[in-house]
Amino acid sequence: MTAALQAFPTAPIASDAAPRGAANVAGARERAPLPGLAGLLLATEPVRPETSVLDVAQRFLDPRHAGLLSLPVVAVGGRPVGMISRYELMRVFLQPYGRELYGRRPITALMDRAPLVLPLSTSIDEAARTIASHVKSPITDDFVLVDDSGYAGTGLVIDVLHTVEHRLAERTRELERAYARLKSSQSQLVQSEKMASLGQMVAGLVHKINTPLGYVRNNVEMTRTALGDAARLVSAQQAVIDALAGDAEPDGDLDTLFAEVGHLRTRVDAAALDDLCGLLDDTVHGVGQIGELVLNLKDFSRLDQAGLQKADINRLVEGALRIVAHVLRKRDIEVVLKLGEIPLLDCAPAQINQVLLNLLSNAAQAIEHERGRIVVATQALDRRVLVVVEDNGKGVEAEHLPRVFDPFFTTKPVGQGTGLGLAISHQIIEQHGGAIRVSSKPGTGTRFLVVLPVSGAAGAVP
Repeated sequence: MTAALQAFPTAPIASDAAPRGAANVAGARERAPLPGLAGLLLATEPVRPETSVLDVAQRFLDPRHAGLLSLPVVAVGGRPVGMISRYELMRVFLQPYGRELYGRRPITALMDRAPLVLPLSTSIDEAARTIASHVKSPITDDFVLVDDSGYAGTGLVIDVLHTVEHRLAERTRELERAYARLKSSQSQLVQSEKMASLGQMVAGLVHKINTPLGYVRNNVEMTRTALGDAARLVSAQQAVIDALAGDAEPDGDLDTLFAEVGHLRTRVDAAALDDLCGLLDDTVHGVGQIGELVLNLKDFSRLDQAGLQKADINRLVEGALRIVAHVLRKRDIEVVLKLGEIPLLDCAPAQINQVLLNLLSNAAQAIEHERGRIVVATQALDRRVLVVVEDNGKGVEAEHLPRVFDPFFTTKPVGQGTGLGLAISHQIIEQHGGAIRVSSKPGTGTRFLVVLPVSGAAGAVP
């Protein structure tokens, strides 16, 4: 196109209408950005309608207009009447005899009589929407900017696109930062809910720990007494043996030594030693119970979010039941277990354990009568594991059911619930690629169904 344009004789640049400013395209981009399209304003010298095609073609060769796709055509009084593009001139000049046919005609013969005109006050977002709905592909024209007094300058479509792209990039960064803050807050919320649940469980677990701890201490004291008697018996027998063998002088007469040995043998015999072994077995069992309770607490309270692990959902159910056992006994609630044969799950065990604990705690708290009953069932179905927790408590009103998984929603009295337990449980199950559903009937009870894929879900653990 440049070669074709340069074939025309050089003509002075028309000065039919005075420009708003002397800044060229490069200078306009160096200005400080202003709100809306004002920051993209280029003080482009307009073309008068009577200007010839050859003169307009010469104007496009001006270095000041090197970045423009088109020039505005403005009538006297500052009213934009059209736009002439480089593309249109190139199309005409490449035609046979295009120069001779169109060169001396006014630019109105070739201009676009319906250019895109935007007020300077237009926001970038609104301008981008307008450009998207008006500009065709390929982009061959820029747009005209006007203010209250008429023509103000031109704007480049590419500048609007770059500005929108910059804003989108900045908003993306803001969203990423907000998402990172949300994930951090989410992790803190999950841990806070765990601590709140643990706070409710610790009192009962302390009692459960004190029971085996009490008889472990009693057994240790009894064992210490029995071992003292055994030590004295061995010492007395050794003194008698030494005296009879003549290896040493006895500390007293033999009759006294024999009497002491006989007395100690009544307290330390085979039956007493058998009892001592039984005490030690009970002590080991009690220590094992304490260790199991502490391990359950540790398994529940740890973050354990490094990745998926193989886990037995039945064992997780049993562990959660041990955590809430004191609550169930206190309320005299019967627990019916229907645990089926199921494959190992790819999951975050601590998170699934928290879900089970939340469901069991809610079930126990929903039972306010003396014939409480909770059914926990597991089943494998089509590479999925189903877990059901059902109670015969007071149930949930129909209007509340759609909101039971909403954060901070609770039907409990003020101060008795955070409203996060079921919301966090719902989130954990969804992150594992599963689903959780609830059905309830007031006065009859509530049933929660948890469905988890055996193979887990990619990125299940945040």
